Amino acid sequence: MTMKDYRTIVVGTDGSSLAEPTVGRAAWLANHDDANLVIVCAYARLSRRDEAKNVTTLGGDSRVGQVLGREAAGLALTEAMATAGKEGAVVTAALLIDGEPAEALVATAGEQNADLIVMGALHDRSLADRLLGSTSEEVLKRARCDVLIVRPEYESGELEVPEDGS
Repeated sequence: MTMKDYRTIVVGTDGSSLAEPTVGRAAWLANHDDANLVIVCAYARLSRRDEAKNVTTLGGDSRVGQVLGREAAGLALTEAMATAGKEGAVVTAALLIDGEPAEALVATAGEQNADLIVMGALHDRSLADRLLGSTSEEVLKRARCDVLIVRPEYESGELEVPEDGS
C-alpha cells in the first residue's frame, strides 16, 4: 500500500479541554502535509418547546457534550483557529453548524473532499453514550475517509463544553 499525504483535514472542536490538543494535532498534520485545514464547531439551538420535549422524551438533555448556543460555539471556533495558527496550519474554512456534531463532521468532510477527520474522544463513556451512541462512533461508522481519534493525556471526569451565558 502506498502512503499519501493528506490534502484536506477536517477537525471538530467543542471548546472543551480536549479541543486544544485535538485541533493542535490536526493543525500539526495539516502543516506537515501542506494540507488545508477545515475547523467545524457544531452547536445546539433549540426552541424552549423542543428543549422541553427532548428532556421529557429522553429523560435528560440529549445534547450533553454539544456546544449550547451560537455565541459559545463562536468562542470555541476562535480558540481553535488560534491553536491552528500556533502550529502554522492554513485554515481554509472555520464553520459554525447548527446541528449534531457527527453529522456536521461527516457532511463537511464530504463537501470538502477531506482525506482525514480528526476528533477527540474519551476512553470512559457514560450510560447515555452507550445507549445512544457517541459522536466518535457515529463518525467512524459514516465517514468515507480516514478518522484520527485524539485521546486526552489524562482523564479527570467529564469534559465540560461551553454554552451561552444567557
